[in-house]
Amino acid sequence: MRRMVAETRLQPADLILPAFVREGITEPVPIAAMPGVVQHTRDTLRKAAVEALEAGVSGIMLFGVPEDAKKDAAGTAGTDPEGILQVAIRDVKAEVGDDLVIMSDLCLDEYTDHGHCGVLDGDGRVDNDATLERYAEMAQVQADAGVHVVGPSGMMDGQVGVVRDALDTIGKEDVSILAYTAKYSSAFYGPFREAVGSSLQGDRKTYQQDPANLRESMRELALDLEEGADMVMVKPAGPYLDVLAKVAESVDVPVAAYQISGEYAMVEAAAEKGWIDRDRAIFETLTGIRRAGAQMILTYWATEVGQKLSAGRR
Repeated sequence: MRRMVAETRLQPADLILPAFVREGITEPVPIAAMPGVVQHTRDTLRKAAVEALEAGVSGIMLFGVPEDAKKDAAGTAGTDPEGILQVAIRDVKAEVGDDLVIMSDLCLDEYTDHGHCGVLDGDGRVDNDATLERYAEMAQVQADAGVHVVGPSGMMDGQVGVVRDALDTIGKEDVSILAYTAKYSSAFYGPFREAVGSSLQGDRKTYQQDPANLRESMRELALDLEEGADMVMVKPAGPYLDVLAKVAESVDVPVAAYQISGEYAMVEAAAEKGWIDRDRAIFETLTGIRRAGAQMILTYWATEVGQKLSAGRR
């Protein structure tokens, strides 16, 4: 009876799998702070993409992890056509074609030796406009590699418009933009920084949003839509369900939410201690995000949950 009258339904197609691919490894590398998640080799990434597709998951969001020696101040590995992310996009495209939506992180933080999402000026501050030039180039090489959706995540002012223009310039009008519209300066990113081998020095408070603010997110939303965003996202998900709900009721474009590494790690850690029921907690958190208005949920449990939903285990 409860299932029949449920107001919110979770489906495999609602889910997107974030995945990390690391350059120069021959075996997957477990991420200590994210039990069950690994840095993939190129081969295991292909397998993960097929597994996600077979589970009914709609998309895969790729993050590249270059060798440390290739990091520099400008993050040039991020715009190298032979850089790890571009190679990974081509690998996954060759494996699954257009049957799985291939998405890519469009940001410099994995590729810079200082770990920030942009290039720095002479005073060590992130230079917004100089960074936009790098994002434009990054969008083009990712599109040339065959990506379906780019996700500019650096929170630079004007990034969506610059990326849209860059894509249109090379005839890639069909590549969509998932705007990281409300990306908060959160304590819950910690495990992710291990996952991407971050070299971050300092913090990102000057360009990520203040957790105390909602109206600021709505201004960012209006700007992203004006600049041509095809989809918008709130990140993190769980601590910002009020923001997610407000965004979802305010727009007529698809809305995504990212259940980030810290949210994942807390559930896994508590379940490992026997303090909570793991499966129930996973489905409850995802249902809450879906109920708040997310049509798409990026979650590290995407394939597992998709398999269980497809098997009728929920």
